[in-house]
Amino acid sequence: MHTDWRCDECGQVAPLHLPAHIGPEVMAAAVYEVARHRNRVPLWCPWPLPAGWTVAGVGWVGDERDGVRATVLAITGPAPLSGGPADLLLVSEAPGVGLASHYAGLPGPDPGPRLAEAMAGRPAHAKVRAGGHPTPLWSIPSADGCSAYAGEARGVWLVGIGWPATTGYLLTDDLVLRDLVDWLPPELVYGALSARLPG
Repeated sequence: MHTDWRCDECGQVAPLHLPAHIGPEVMAAAVYEVARHRNRVPLWCPWPLPAGWTVAGVGWVGDERDGVRATVLAITGPAPLSGGPADLLLVSEAPGVGLASHYAGLPGPDPGPRLAEAMAGRPAHAKVRAGGHPTPLWSIPSADGCSAYAGEARGVWLVGIGWPATTGYLLTDDLVLRDLVDWLPPELVYGALSARLPG
């Protein structure tokens, strides 16, 4: 089944699915939904979670016709440097979807042009280990109050968007990302749903 979803700025888009709750059953259902499509996009999660952080939501973009084209996982915890509340969204998306750009407050459907500018002759600003592989990330422009780092992992975009902007420091601290479709840790800690997910 395919239903046309329209964005006032972008035109026709694939639907964004955001469960109203988060917990082990919801996460297992989300993992199943992502895994059952042929064009599987990773569902990245820091593992182990940073100290004091919890999983605060999950979502995916897609429909029955085109499959899942993007995933988002929200975590919340203490902000680096300030210790106040912080949110980090990890978006994995095929080119042209626009989910990361939406959350980062950027125009256009893709972080590619901004990433190309950030990469031009410069070393990576951050490195994570995604699926066991060193993955460089570059800081890209984002809306006021947040930071965004973009790179590529498993053939699709990997973008981390954090509030406040200092949350980006998590991505410079040897963060290890696991694809929850490959392994869903039963020890994941869940918290309240992130207010950042509905965007």
